[in-house]
Amino acid sequence: MARKLTLMVAEDVYTGLQRVVGKRKISRFIEDLVRPHVVRTKLGAAYAEMAADEEREKEALEWSEATIGDADDEAR
Repeated sequence: MARKLTLMVAEDVYTGLQRVVGKRKISRFIEDLVRPHVVRTKLGAAYAEMAADEEREKEALEWSEATIGDADDEAR
């Protein structure tokens, strides 16, 4: 369900939003910017799903094993 929210912004900010984003797209633009900061995602579930993908885990392990030697070549 969408809810109406009234915001006050400076005139130049509003003009910039209209110019860059478009008059009918400001709400969506602001929501997309704000969402990651205020809506909790289910990272634990996403990580568990990734870990359950055996092929992906196998490829990740192969990649990490192949690149571990690169760390020895770095200057300290």
